[in-house]
Amino acid sequence: MGNLVQTDLQGKQLQKIKTGVGAQGYHTATQDGDLVYTDREKKGICRITQDGSITEFKKTGEWTPLSIHSSRINGDILVGMILYRNSRILLEIAEVKVTRYSKTGKKIQNIQRDTQGQELYGYPYYITENINGDICTSDSNKEAVVVVNKSGQHRFSYTGQGSKFLPSGICTDVLGHILVFVSGTVHLLDQDGGFLSFILSQEQAIKCARSMCVDDENNLYVGQCFTNMTVYKYLQ
Repeated sequence: MGNLVQTDLQGKQLQKIKTGVGAQGYHTATQDGDLVYTDREKKGICRITQDGSITEFKKTGEWTPLSIHSSRINGDILVGMILYRNSRILLEIAEVKVTRYSKTGKKIQNIQRDTQGQELYGYPYYITENINGDICTSDSNKEAVVVVNKSGQHRFSYTGQGSKFLPSGICTDVLGHILVFVSGTVHLLDQDGGFLSFILSQEQAIKCARSMCVDDENNLYVGQCFTNMTVYKYLQ
């Protein structure tokens, strides 16, 4: 089971909601202030409205939904998902894609392969959208941040600065920067994938961070594996 915990800006808990099994990056807030999350076990997407009621937003059929993001541009819902096939020993990943739904749940777009027919994704742990409409996915199986434009065409893949690259949380800011958490620090990229800087120093390094987001006042929130959340001011 998973837990979604809402706090105020001082860290006081406002509510705690038990959910089904969730992956990393499995929840997002919509333009309307609702909370939407993926349920891997039930293979569906659920919505929690501001009055606390939980409704089913969308069933994903045979596909297992992982990461999810609600667009701040148009309210669309972007979902990273995988299709398993049974082998004699264990479940194997057969296909991987990102699907775009409208805010009412209508399927709009599937993004799966590049123009050469190669699979874009390996395991889309986290997903976000940039101010230009690019869809940015943190994919540790590909050891890359995979970025496609709003039409689904591959723009670039960022693979780090030399050492093994296992990205986790990812978000963007008002300037179009891409921020991705890797091995204790945050890589700051421009919207074309160019490396700009590391945000956290060695003294500030976080051992077990997972999710990230930037609020309207340019505060960077980094959620950790257990109970802590750290807030940084990185833009003045």
